[in-house]
Amino acid sequence: MSNRKTTILIFILLIISCALYRVWDNRPGGFAPQIAMALFAGSVIKDKRFSFLVPLLSMLVSDVLYQVLYAQGLTTIQGFYGGAQWVNYFLFTAVTVIGFFINKNNVGHIIAGSLAGVVFFFIASNFFMWLGGGLDINNQPYPKTFQGLLTCLAAGVPFLKTSLWATLVFNTIFFGSYYLYNRYIVKVQAQSA
Repeated sequence: MSNRKTTILIFILLIISCALYRVWDNRPGGFAPQIAMALFAGSVIKDKRFSFLVPLLSMLVSDVLYQVLYAQGLTTIQGFYGGAQWVNYFLFTAVTVIGFFINKNNVGHIIAGSLAGVVFFFIASNFFMWLGGGLDINNQPYPKTFQGLLTCLAAGVPFLKTSLWATLVFNTIFFGSYYLYNRYIVKVQAQSA
């Protein structure tokens, strides 16, 4: 199998495995690979137009799985819902752009990119939740005031922490595997050819 076909197969498996992980029952809230995958795709895929497909396809596959599970009565989480679902797809596209600036061979860049991606997603998603009339813990809309925005952001802090850990863990796996693959598989194939 050529390197190009192997790479495509690896990204297809990445999309499917991350989508399956996202719908895993009882995983900690916010502990998902999608931010890391968007950063990774933005960093390593040469044709930047295609780098957007990796996180978006993973989100779409997991949303379809959620919807099937919901229709079967196996989960209370709907895959497709009204409102601002499009915001998540938009934000993962924006996080992919952050990945463009990550040097895939520099651990400091990967860590800084992970922090930037998580913080951006946290602030932007909570801003859109506040703006769109998201509900607080008492099932009341956040007030359209600066204090209401701060309250919305504060409510999301537990997800911020979990999301940060998830992004660091998954980026270690993604970038580490990529490094090992290039160092030991591609290099060995090139030497034996």
